[in-house]
Amino acid sequence: MKQWLLSIFLLALAVACANSTIDKEDVEDSKPDGEKIFKNYCTPCHGLYGNMGAGGAFNLQESKLSVEERILVITNGRNAMTPFKTLLQPDEIKAVAKYTLKLKK
Repeated sequence: MKQWLLSIFLLALAVACANSTIDKEDVEDSKPDGEKIFKNYCTPCHGLYGNMGAGGAFNLQESKLSVEERILVITNGRNAMTPFKTLLQPDEIKAVAKYTLKLKK
């Protein structure tokens, strides 16, 4: 009797798990939003469009840095810029770096 109940329970559990799927939209929603992160952390110095230059911040519209170079600068900081390695996750830093490329003229 116990084996029969256990078998029924395991079968029901297997059926329930088999029907669960991961939607592509759910995965995409979990990706960091580079624009949102930029607006939260970067606009005080770089401005909304990346060209403000407050406190010696570089003009991101004119920057020639690659994505990889931008990741290094965001991670480690440069001159007066704060390093973000302890504030942001690596995927968030990458998202911000990619977003800043969209600011180019």
